[in-house]
Amino acid sequence: MKYSIITINYNNKDGLEQTINSVLCQTCQDFEFIIIDGGSTDGSVDVIRKYEGRISYWVSEHDNGRYHAMNKGVRQAHGEYLNFMNSGDAFHSPTVLDELTQLNCTEDFITGGFYDREKNVTHIIYPQEITLLFLLKETFNHQATFYKKELFRHREYDEKYVIVSDAKFNLQSIILDNCSVRIIKNIIADYDFNGISSNKARVIEETKRMHEELFPKRILIDYQAMYTPAEIPLITLFGELKQSPLILKISYQFTRFLLKCKKLLR
Repeated sequence: MKYSIITINYNNKDGLEQTINSVLCQTCQDFEFIIIDGGSTDGSVDVIRKYEGRISYWVSEHDNGRYHAMNKGVRQAHGEYLNFMNSGDAFHSPTVLDELTQLNCTEDFITGGFYDREKNVTHIIYPQEITLLFLLKETFNHQATFYKKELFRHREYDEKYVIVSDAKFNLQSIILDNCSVRIIKNIIADYDFNGISSNKARVIEETKRMHEELFPKRILIDYQAMYTPAEIPLITLFGELKQSPLILKISYQFTRFLLKCKKLLR
């Protein structure tokens, strides 16, 4: 099986049905469809039962948040690549999976563009070379990314975070484990920006805490000092940086340094 599409939901029956329809109408049917509901009381379960014959696995029970729900979905998945299309989001067109399959990608991460419904804007923002700098200041759109199932044999999403666990997973996998990435121009998802990730203050707080967890303090201080006074939080720093050739070169060399350190510590 090529793909596992995982949808998590909690009390968003209208968004859930929209997501379900975008999955089931795919012209490529080489996928399984998994729905993890957090014990909704708004009629979401009735929506799931409406399409039950075309859903590979579903459950509705209390969970400990969205990353706990996503981990539950991963454990049920059998596809080569996983995609997390949460309720309220949708595949951009019925041919998304077909077009992706035709690219014959083999990389660990495959990520493309996404459409912002609210602003009527399409985003394809990724550089062709994914560096530490890029992943410190932003991350992939979750719904527009496909992850090799093998990645989750080594780690799951960190459930102590509410918003940035996928960013942490990406940093660990791509920078510390040197996993491969394929950037494609295809528009994968229509994204709902009204979810919990729109809480910018929470994003900044969690991101700072996550960076401090992943990297030794002396590395963060030195890296930060190259660009701005030490009192400015790291997330603020990288949010303001521009991707000039010089900065990208420094980031590339720093990434190589981290990978060498990791090899020496083994």
